[in-house]
Amino acid sequence: MSIVVTGASGHLGRLVVADLLARGVGAGDIAAVVRDEGKVADLAAQGVQVRVATYDDPQSLKGAFKAGERVLFVSGSEVGRRLPQHTAVVDAARAAGVGLLAYTGILGGPEADIALAEEHKLTERLILDSGLPYTFLRNGWYTEVYTQNLGTVLEHGAVVASAGEGRVASAARADYAAAAAVVLTGEGHEGKAYELSGDTAWSFAEYAAEVSRASGREIRYQNVSSEQYLEVLVGAGLPAGLAEVLVDVDRGIGRGLLAGTSGELSRLIGRPTTPMPESVAAAVRQLEG
Repeated sequence: MSIVVTGASGHLGRLVVADLLARGVGAGDIAAVVRDEGKVADLAAQGVQVRVATYDDPQSLKGAFKAGERVLFVSGSEVGRRLPQHTAVVDAARAAGVGLLAYTGILGGPEADIALAEEHKLTERLILDSGLPYTFLRNGWYTEVYTQNLGTVLEHGAVVASAGEGRVASAARADYAAAAAVVLTGEGHEGKAYELSGDTAWSFAEYAAEVSRASGREIRYQNVSSEQYLEVLVGAGLPAGLAEVLVDVDRGIGRGLLAGTSGELSRLIGRPTTPMPESVAAAVRQLEG
């Protein structure tokens, strides 16, 4: 039996492949599905199988999976285009007769009430209707969503958001990757939906304080209205549609959508999730290094 990771050249997919190798899965038993094989030449050199396919090309996906394989289906990144892309992946997995389809969705699943969740909810329904053995990995927020923008935060001396006093139970991307590896290599996960989040929820004021502590600079939390935040994001060069989605996420955070600390992630990986301050300190060191 081989294990297939889609989107294997992306941040999450690469971490999952690395975790599988660290767990002793043979490189030849891992298949990396990517758009550009050149981006995973290092994995191929280690013996990992490389299969070229794209979510936009159903024909290419026909060779991406084989009967009985366990597949990590990493959700697409193109908001607004994911339903036809995901439909093509599910159809290909069903045609191949994969043994397990593990899908990376969003925290809250059917109960998530933000625009970003809609394609995830529809994809879960597609998978259920397909009759495939499945596991839903409903991932909460990655701390890297915020730390990847620390350069801008340090430049302006402020964490800008429109989430009010809302809290985020984030975890490091590596934590979510470890959970996916556990499901792909273990037993008893079929038919389950895991609500995955960090062990501790933090506010943006607390996040700003950690950035201050790690950087030695005064960083404040600047809470703005949804309209102001939309202007900030568009002014930073984001497409208006994506900016509106992010503003809607902040409204969801304000309602507590991403604050849940179920403990399911730490239980799956057998250790505490990576604390936000640890991720912030590492990101600051990288910027200053």
